[in-house]
Amino acid sequence: MSKPLDFDAAEQLAMATGDVEPEQLDHDAPVSLPPPGPRYEAVPRAASPAIPEPEGELLEVSVGPHHPSTHGVFRMNVVLDGEKIVQLKPVFGYLHRNHEKLGEQTTYLGNMPYTDRLDYFCSLSNNWAYALAVEKLAGLKVPERAEYIRVITAELTRLVNHSSLVGFLLHDMGTMGTPLMYAFREREKILDAFEALTGARMMCNYHRFGGCRVDLPPGWLDQVRTIVDNFPRFIDEMERLLSENEVLIARTHGVGVLPPELAVNAGVTGPSLRASGINYDLRKVDRYGIYDRFQFRVPLGEKGDVYDRYMMRILEMRESVKILQQALRDIPEGPVIDPKVRLRNFTPPVGEAYGRIEAPKGELGFYLISDGSKKPYRYRIRPPSFINLTVLEDMCRGHTLADAVIILGAVDIVLGEVDR
Repeated sequence: MSKPLDFDAAEQLAMATGDVEPEQLDHDAPVSLPPPGPRYEAVPRAASPAIPEPEGELLEVSVGPHHPSTHGVFRMNVVLDGEKIVQLKPVFGYLHRNHEKLGEQTTYLGNMPYTDRLDYFCSLSNNWAYALAVEKLAGLKVPERAEYIRVITAELTRLVNHSSLVGFLLHDMGTMGTPLMYAFREREKILDAFEALTGARMMCNYHRFGGCRVDLPPGWLDQVRTIVDNFPRFIDEMERLLSENEVLIARTHGVGVLPPELAVNAGVTGPSLRASGINYDLRKVDRYGIYDRFQFRVPLGEKGDVYDRYMMRILEMRESVKILQQALRDIPEGPVIDPKVRLRNFTPPVGEAYGRIEAPKGELGFYLISDGSKKPYRYRIRPPSFINLTVLEDMCRGHTLADAVIILGAVDIVLGEVDR
């Protein structure tokens, strides 16, 4: 079995493009897991299995909307030849969030709480993407301390998302909740920190144009340092439990392969894109905020299957810990919001702007057009969950119905982003 991941391609491309200077590369990052022993060997399935002509009648099945993780707002229309998937069409549109039209009827500041509800696992990342778009529109500057706070809260959010995804993915495989409870144990510690900072555990509504709503409470940085210092031990524990587990390997190796050409053409971003070997991370490409000050690496996959997408989350959590350690070490004192910004009667000049970030699920962007009033003339969102879901049929075709559940789980969607 080949090594599941390799950083060499990312490193060479980074050096060739000037993305990272050679002396800045952190060679202490984990490159790959030890290859599993013989008893864990699994024969990979074909990346694009040939679908023979059906021997009998095709069966059309509606999967969902009874699935507990879709709660009535998503289903898959699957055409089966026996247990093999011939066609699969994701059906969504039942949530009726109407977020974008609401955004055009609400003030710029009034839209901030709505962004929390897009990806309710990642509200602080959503806040940042929207604030970034408005700041570009109005030409606002963000104080140094606020920039560090944004990085800290965004990377903590990445830890929440990725650890939860690993737990849910294993739950979809039938583990009856044990890995999910391990993940939620660590998630709760981070949510405790979010609650201490923002007053809410999930719908945080914390970022503001030009900075953050309030400064850090006393002792908050020490609370986060404790979480960050202990998190590598949790990742090690999860890897010992899962990464070489024969059931996980058998269910994920060669399953749901996403070719790099298709991933790029479909606009897939985030861990799903990098699992297919494409070196694209907006923290490196756009260097938004102050990410150019931190040393971290972009993990890449080899095969683009479910196992690589699982490993992306594991390795990205390790890189997030490194970013957090640097940000917690270097965070300065000072104001957390530009005092010149008047939020209540905020009126940006006429123009348009697009702000985007590397959210945990991929590129999250907000496109705004201002006509000089207190409300956006146009308000559009580029959500990673919606875009990444468009290649679901390509990844599932030729696999079994049981595989489709795992492939969907590895895509990592939240329906608030899909039906926005």
